[in-house]
Amino acid sequence: MRRSTPSRLVRVDLRARTSESEPIPEGWQRQFVGGKGLGARYLYEELDAGTDPLGPENVLLFMLGPLTGYLPGEQRYAAITKSPLTGTFLDSYAGGTFPGALAGALGEHMGLLVTGSADEPVSIVVEDGAVRVESVSDLWGEDTVETCERFPDAAVACIGPAGEHRVRYATIATDGGDHHAGRGGAGAVMGSKYLKAVVARGESPSGLGDLREACAERFAKAPVGRWQAASETLESADFANEVGGLATRGWQERQFDGTDDIGIETARDAATDRERNTDAVPGGFKIRTAEGETVPRGGTQMTLGATLGIDEFDAVVALGEACDRAGIDVISAGNAVALAVLASQEGVLDRDLSFGDTAAVRELLEEIATRRTELGESLALGVEAAAATLGVEDRIPTVKGMEVPSYDPRAAASMALAYATSDRGACHRRSRPIEREPLDSGAWNPARAATAVIVEQDTSSVLWSLVADDFLGSVLDDLGEEWLRAVGAPVPADLQRVGERIWNLTRLFNLREGFSRADDELPAVFTEAVGDRHSNERGIDPATFEAMLEAYYDARRWDEAGRPTTGTLDRLDLLAVVDDDTPVGADDSGS
Repeated sequence: MRRSTPSRLVRVDLRARTSESEPIPEGWQRQFVGGKGLGARYLYEELDAGTDPLGPENVLLFMLGPLTGYLPGEQRYAAITKSPLTGTFLDSYAGGTFPGALAGALGEHMGLLVTGSADEPVSIVVEDGAVRVESVSDLWGEDTVETCERFPDAAVACIGPAGEHRVRYATIATDGGDHHAGRGGAGAVMGSKYLKAVVARGESPSGLGDLREACAERFAKAPVGRWQAASETLESADFANEVGGLATRGWQERQFDGTDDIGIETARDAATDRERNTDAVPGGFKIRTAEGETVPRGGTQMTLGATLGIDEFDAVVALGEACDRAGIDVISAGNAVALAVLASQEGVLDRDLSFGDTAAVRELLEEIATRRTELGESLALGVEAAAATLGVEDRIPTVKGMEVPSYDPRAAASMALAYATSDRGACHRRSRPIEREPLDSGAWNPARAATAVIVEQDTSSVLWSLVADDFLGSVLDDLGEEWLRAVGAPVPADLQRVGERIWNLTRLFNLREGFSRADDELPAVFTEAVGDRHSNERGIDPATFEAMLEAYYDARRWDEAGRPTTGTLDRLDLLAVVDDDTPVGADDSGS
């Protein structure tokens, strides 16, 4: 069934337990589309500089896009807030049944803007275009699977114990923990607001069958579609290992000799089924465990496997399921445990920990999720804070306070640039040049690296504003313009420029929070050589990195301090948006 293009938002005040429908300000959808873009515009407008991410003044948005329900494949939503892990702008995405159900339940609304904090555990219930806040004190303490099971007639986005205990990298889980808005701690923001769950009862929008079918067929024939059909993201560990970019045993090595035991072939043999979407676009592999079925992703195998030196497939999957049920990001959690192991080996930590010890990892993950021990409390704050608290060397890399995913940029220096300039801290989803640079026979100079990263950052910003699945978006050659026209949504004149506008807006948000060029850093560990068997054993030359960063700023038309200039902001129609608390570049060379 078709629906009119959403043009309103629901503002929910948890303290007062009220909700109010309001129109999206005129022009915002044409400028920012939906999802990430529209969420970034609201976040910049709603927050003052220095807002405590875990205080009642922070806001949390559950944003959809104008194409939610129509595109083939997995529907997705964006959780947008100020990150308690990094203090930066945060957008995190998850799929499953929740986005479509939320779109159907919201009707003419593009999303929810949640303000304030409740005085007891509550849920937000959305159905038939109406929103209400209900007490759910009996759910506090239940894990993500148990919470979802309490609402068998609805789709649910919820937190587990990690979110309740405000672990700085707690997730928001959907579909009983099969999907997570994972990085940056949006789940901790929910916990700080005593918001246990968002419950949606609605039917996903439908229509545009011919366009949908043609898109699905095009995706199935594309390289990324064939790759996803064959492997989903579980082949990531195999690929990273092949190019010498798989973080292993606490980033001490770049290849893992146990990859075959936790990689894609083993996953295929162990899988009982695949996730089912409403069309031919496949989802992840289902793996049976002692506690039920779970759907591991590439990050599970890479971070809880190679980074922790665990080469037993069932053990890695079980650790991933433990994180999923607790509602904790596997990438940050795995790196936090790796930090503890290194601290133990250095004699700084009075606890016997070693790489490959599955039982010890499982216990430590539980301590982090509940913060019931001193070590768990430290690690729950993130690697950067924990390293300072424990007094250990900075051996686990972070950018802007976010733990680096397990793609080691010493295999592709351009990946270091992607991490350094990511708007939410170290992230491999905004740009992934590591998929191309190691396979390219020609050298990547700084200008080429900068251009590759910028194009992907801007493109992802558009796709995540639609909100389109990462992989499906690769076959939207016009960045979704045809689809926007088909659903009657506002169509910007230049969608690539929309992506650039959104990226500059999130940069403005971070600058207002005090971030600067110094935060676009190359972690020291990446300057060091790694003595593994891969042919390129050198670290990244800091001078090479600085040249890439300068080329990036130049191509972005930012000043040498990494600030968008007034000319750039004028070209992107952002001059009227920026406030007096946000530093900008005075040089108008971007005009």
